[in-house]
Amino acid sequence: MPTATIDLPARLRGAGLRVTSQRLVLHAALAEIGCHATADEVMQAAAPRLPGLSLPTVYATLELLSGLGLVRRVEAGGHAVRWDPDPAPHAHFACDACGEVQDVPGSADAGALERTARRAGLVVDGVDVVLHGRCAACR
Repeated sequence: MPTATIDLPARLRGAGLRVTSQRLVLHAALAEIGCHATADEVMQAAAPRLPGLSLPTVYATLELLSGLGLVRRVEAGGHAVRWDPDPAPHAHFACDACGEVQDVPGSADAGALERTARRAGLVVDGVDVVLHGRCAACR
């Protein structure tokens, strides 16, 4: 479900959490950026609406939204963590040179990977498929 169509206040209340201006504004800022943003980028987009906003607040809020399944945390190798406004399962490509992260069209068979891991006795909490290489600009 795209971030813009989520009823954030209802989801927060349903999880027993308070609806705060920081949560609403940071969620909206990520949706407005519309791509895989760093916490710094989300902070810059939200700062005019939240004077005194701190980076720890941004990280804590993005982690909370991720835990609720409203955004996705994307590990980009040695680069900064990115935040995806699209929480639906999908694969990503991370450029090892510049750190750019983009969605990969099509579907990865995350279910098959999860089943294989479970057969090996592993407890799987989630599946993230991230391809690494060099983007067109860095080739």
